[in-house]
Amino acid sequence: MQVFGLVGNPVEHSLSPPMHEAAYDELGLDARYVTFEPAREAVAAAVEGADALGVAGLNVTIPFKQAVLDVVEPDDLAARIGAVNTIDFSGDAVTGHNTDAEGVRRSFAHHDVALDGRDAVVVGAGGAGRAAAFALADAGATVSVANRTVETAERLAEDVGSAASAHGLDALPELLADADVLVNATSVGMEEDVSPVPADALHADLAVLDAVYAPLETRLLRDAEAAGATTVDGAWMLLFQGVAAFELWTGRDAPIAAMDDALRAQL
Repeated sequence: MQVFGLVGNPVEHSLSPPMHEAAYDELGLDARYVTFEPAREAVAAAVEGADALGVAGLNVTIPFKQAVLDVVEPDDLAARIGAVNTIDFSGDAVTGHNTDAEGVRRSFAHHDVALDGRDAVVVGAGGAGRAAAFALADAGATVSVANRTVETAERLAEDVGSAASAHGLDALPELLADADVLVNATSVGMEEDVSPVPADALHADLAVLDAVYAPLETRLLRDAEAAGATTVDGAWMLLFQGVAAFELWTGRDAPIAAMDDALRAQL
């Protein structure tokens, strides 16, 4: 039996186990997905212990995505983003990857939204914002990062390179006027029925991805739908980052429909 899992703190409400277990069942794989919740100061030992015990792969969530960089060999994308959410133990070295970026890219692709040559706006410059900005820029989009703290947006834009620029949240109406793509990479809309974006700044030529998946229908997505925009809920990003991890670990095409059904049944 192969063992995969998730390391984080806390992890008790994670939606990853049913999603991955559904994939194993669909393909008849002898595998299980379990959760690990080490103390915050013990994550390095946890990863080394998982390697020693023969764990095949780990997902990584808050608060360990940066800390594990010290105990894995990150690929180029994970190193540029500065965070690892997937660890692979199958090779000679323990490698770190960031499938959150792939989750963004494949979410848009699934909804037939092209990114190459488009103007994109990312709201938020934290972990999800970094993954989204790199995903969009690597796909050929020009990226405007809008964040409450402009200095954080400036650091992200500098890391992304010439395809990115930094702005405050007050610039959103101007930025969105000619934008093709919008990603909300903040937690705004999770706890309260509010949006990080003025409703009157949205328009029918936008494709809007909200990384918030609880609730699935956020105020931002309702406003975007009312404006005629293409909407992509946060469960797609969660799904496709898991799909990318599954495919990395197993070398097999993921049963996307089965994983999506299992995920949305939990939501």
